[in-house]
Amino acid sequence: MTEPRGPVDSSRIPRFAGPATFARLPRLDEVARADVAVVGVPFDAGVSYRPGARFGPAAVREASRLLRPYHPGLDVSPFATQQVADAGDIAVNPFDIGEAIETIQDAADRLQADGTRLVTIGGDHTIALPLLRAAARRHGPVAVLHFDAHLDTWDTYFGAEHTHGTPFRRAVEEGIVDTSALSHVGTRGPLYGKEDLTEDQKLGFGIVTSADVYRRGADEVADQLRGRIGDRPLYISIDIDCLDPAHAPGTGTPEAGGLTSRELLEILRGLAGCHLVGADVVEVAPAYDHAEITSVAASHVAYDLIGLLALRPGQPARAA
Repeated sequence: MTEPRGPVDSSRIPRFAGPATFARLPRLDEVARADVAVVGVPFDAGVSYRPGARFGPAAVREASRLLRPYHPGLDVSPFATQQVADAGDIAVNPFDIGEAIETIQDAADRLQADGTRLVTIGGDHTIALPLLRAAARRHGPVAVLHFDAHLDTWDTYFGAEHTHGTPFRRAVEEGIVDTSALSHVGTRGPLYGKEDLTEDQKLGFGIVTSADVYRRGADEVADQLRGRIGDRPLYISIDIDCLDPAHAPGTGTPEAGGLTSRELLEILRGLAGCHLVGADVVEVAPAYDHAEITSVAASHVAYDLIGLLALRPGQPARAA
């Protein structure tokens, strides 16, 4: 078996030099095949407030230059135990949401055709729908962990069915998610009405609010989520606005009272051994960022997701 090709050696080439692939990994066309591909989707035509997430993939890649090969929190070297490569960006039509969704789904299907798993960097949360379609095509209906300040299960905006606030309602309607294993994590803030929660519950989602995480702690929350997921194929979708604006100011729809970056990372690490089949990190809008705070957080979140993909399904979570 060929040894995986890892990141550029930072003892030979400074971290601030050279192409900004994710974590300075090889491009997909530089390796025979990849176990995990990091792919960008620079698309934000589905946003309802501040635009700019189309620049998220480039910003997250730039912030990822400081990532290192060994992950002590998971006790894994994610780039040594699996071939991880940067697949570049999926070029989508910025003026036609329907066409963009089809393009993303087709590209995800092609990238996963040989068993490669995807960690996708957005882009706005509209992109989760075609990514879930592609995941379900390979694995059947998937369990979903959705980290977000918002529910994203609304029906329409201005009559539009496909926006960054609707992907998970559409996913339930299409039967591509396992409605016995759906969870929101980090939700908070005002809603349009109490019926938003009622409708969300009817779709099958459980909710762990940011206040729940604060009161109960990351370990207890991770245990609860693991119990709900079981051994089902799992897709994790992370809107960076699940973090408090203090930890992620560079996003389109910020809400006060969110998770800390530490809480998010600790919850993810508590999911070690789950049957993760794909993931995304979305809604990084660097124009509103300060000192790369949001991009750095997103790059570490993506790194943790790659670390989880390096672990065997069923492997026990690390000791507290």
